[in-house]
Amino acid sequence: MKYLIALCGLLVTLSGGSQVVGKVTDEAGASLPYVNIYLQDSYTGTTTNADGNYKLELEKTGTYTLVYQFLGYQRLQKEVNIDRFPYILNVSLQPETTSLDEVVVSSDVNPADRIIRETIAKRKAYLEKTDAFTADFYSRGLWRIENAPEKILGQEIGDLGGGLDSTRSGIIYLSETISEIAVRRPNDFEERIVASKVSGNDNGFSFNSAQEANFSFYDNTVDLNVPMVSPIARNAFSYYDYRLLGAFYEEGKLINKIEVTPKRPKDRVFNGVIYIVEDDWQLYGLELKTNGEAIQVPVVENLIFRQNFKYDPNTEQWIKILQTIDFSFKFLGFEGDGRFTAGYSNYEFDPTFSRNRFGAEVLSFEPEANKKDSIFWKGIRPVPLTDEELNDYIKKDSLQVIRKSEKYLDSLDARSNKFSPLSPVFGYTYTNSYDRWQLAFEGPLTDIQFNTIQGWHGTLGLSFNSWSDENYTRYFSAFAKANYGFSDDQLRFTAGLSMRFNRTNRRYLALSGGRALRQFNPQEPISPLINTAASLNFERNYLKAYDLHFARIDYSEELVNGFRLYANLAYEERQPLFNTTDQTWFPQDDIQYTSNNPLDPSNFTSAAITRHEIVKTSITGRFRFGQKYMSYPDGKFNLENEDYPTLFLTYEKGFGASEDGLEFDQVRIQAQQDLNLGNKGTLGYNLKAGTFFNAANEISFVDYQHFNGNQTRVGTSGRYLNTFNLMPYYERSTNQNYLEGHLEHDFKGWILGKIPGINQLNFNLIAGAHVLATRDAKPYYEFSVGMDNIGWGKYRLLRLDYVRSYNQGDGFGALIFGLKFLDFLN
Repeated sequence: MKYLIALCGLLVTLSGGSQVVGKVTDEAGASLPYVNIYLQDSYTGTTTNADGNYKLELEKTGTYTLVYQFLGYQRLQKEVNIDRFPYILNVSLQPETTSLDEVVVSSDVNPADRIIRETIAKRKAYLEKTDAFTADFYSRGLWRIENAPEKILGQEIGDLGGGLDSTRSGIIYLSETISEIAVRRPNDFEERIVASKVSGNDNGFSFNSAQEANFSFYDNTVDLNVPMVSPIARNAFSYYDYRLLGAFYEEGKLINKIEVTPKRPKDRVFNGVIYIVEDDWQLYGLELKTNGEAIQVPVVENLIFRQNFKYDPNTEQWIKILQTIDFSFKFLGFEGDGRFTAGYSNYEFDPTFSRNRFGAEVLSFEPEANKKDSIFWKGIRPVPLTDEELNDYIKKDSLQVIRKSEKYLDSLDARSNKFSPLSPVFGYTYTNSYDRWQLAFEGPLTDIQFNTIQGWHGTLGLSFNSWSDENYTRYFSAFAKANYGFSDDQLRFTAGLSMRFNRTNRRYLALSGGRALRQFNPQEPISPLINTAASLNFERNYLKAYDLHFARIDYSEELVNGFRLYANLAYEERQPLFNTTDQTWFPQDDIQYTSNNPLDPSNFTSAAITRHEIVKTSITGRFRFGQKYMSYPDGKFNLENEDYPTLFLTYEKGFGASEDGLEFDQVRIQAQQDLNLGNKGTLGYNLKAGTFFNAANEISFVDYQHFNGNQTRVGTSGRYLNTFNLMPYYERSTNQNYLEGHLEHDFKGWILGKIPGINQLNFNLIAGAHVLATRDAKPYYEFSVGMDNIGWGKYRLLRLDYVRSYNQGDGFGALIFGLKFLDFLN
């Protein structure tokens, strides 16, 4: 079989129209991957694949000069007289020979520093000369896995869509795109995808994007989850040391080869080699490396950037024509590698763009872009497939018909739908993949919690989900839950239906109702899990709640790009609740449970509310100014614009109350934003302000504006932009004017990365400030300083902060232990 596949690969490479095909090797005969091949003085070109094979499309026979360019090897210029197609041309490249003979070396001056200073000085001029252009773009993405485990956390993972062979290894993702791009710096970008192909999915659309691949080392930082300092950034000398390894000539140009070494290895930096053209002071090429520790993505082992540039005599600029990003990863038994290849051709600089050329849409697809056949791809693909990639396309294209069949999907479901003796207590799920629906039972032991109102309580649940296609374009869900408290001997039922109609404006409609226990603060600042631990271990019952009978309808939709509307209408009957148990595992003489009355925790006989009924409605508009988006045939995907804040305007009204004085109106405004400050980190803020109208002092405490306090000394989110970590939960609740502000700066290693010893830990310094102002009370303040990204190896889910609060003039400080993984459990 492998010989048949290899033969098919050879036939695909050699067959077809006007092609020059061949293989590029080194002097020992080893294949050279990702060599640039192009016609002299043009952008017509191609690249060798990972096996060293290439295919160059030409319009007609004749005499041509082909150029072969590869970092670390001598540039080869070959004149050929082509009299037939396909024309086979194999070449061998010689290693580059660098020399310091052409370099004036001074004992007082590092020659590499001189070159870097000149390049930094010309950096801005280069960006200005290339700030507007159009080009053709090709991308290919590939992920491999080796020796994958059969199970993770007890769950079978299968063969990952046919990607794994008998050794549990193979390609799990392979895709290609051909697109046309238009760029006008700093913010205008447009990409139209002409062709898209995903291995094993003839209806798939690749997520390879030219904008996502647009990494420029001429910018001060390169954003890889965290901002990485470029070796030619404005402040690069604060981060790097440089050594001139040698130089060589190419077409009369002296090319300097410079080794880049971090001053502090734990900084957000690269190491490797960059090539700089003398006098032009521009990049000729680069090979720079980093790792998951530096970019704070622990699953990544290594990340290698390679970029090749070609001289454009028309603009007198060295233009990027190829970029490859190689990576390896390892996590939870998975390990593998991959590569993203990006090729640029047919540049046009200083194009004339119409006034309305650029809009909010940054990516779109031509009709039938994912329906192009193999003949189309064979003629347009600039980088030929490797044998491995060809094998993957052949295998998965044949398998997808089988894997979409009812018989195959039923066989998979038969294994996963097996009922075990423990299913009644831990839950059971039945799936019909072919008809796209699922029925799930939530067992009583999956959600056992404790509070002083219900005592121990558990939940039984039943849910049904159905979806329209493999991308979940339309999604329907229904649920019913029964919660029983053993101490208060109460059974509470809730049920609901919800529907998402599409993935374009994401219209959403939901109906729900029943009886439930609800916290007075609807944001539920204390999780049931944390409350259970605090109650049973420390006799602290922070959770305060009431009994709610309700019927509710929710709706949301993006009405126009950047504006989304949320609305709800609910009938609510509220009843007070009291403690029914004082159980605790470790009784303490100086501590005892408080009452369920947040207004008077020492009063066990009266409640914060009386029984009443009310109708409530809330309307919120979310404005994302400058929002851009990508248009896929099956959906619209929004991209936030960090240049502008996201704004929320909310109007809330209570009416139709069963008692006088319970009706109210509230208006609230909120602004939040993350500001990327380059290598200095990220600054985030969240500001809120609101006021009540027609709200007498008698309105229900449920309808007050509540604020997220914390009395547990445990943080349960990755960021504290909506929490006061030392403020009692209901101390500042109000039915009058209020102003709330949160500010947090994550330095992302800018400070700690420069301190010897501490920088080995790869922690992030974080500073925060928080304020709450309400009528008739002095403002409440909190200031914090802490460290994030705490953990071991790949597991960095902890955070530690020292917080100082100022409440009515009194100061208080404490440590907050952040358990970021609880974000995923809540």
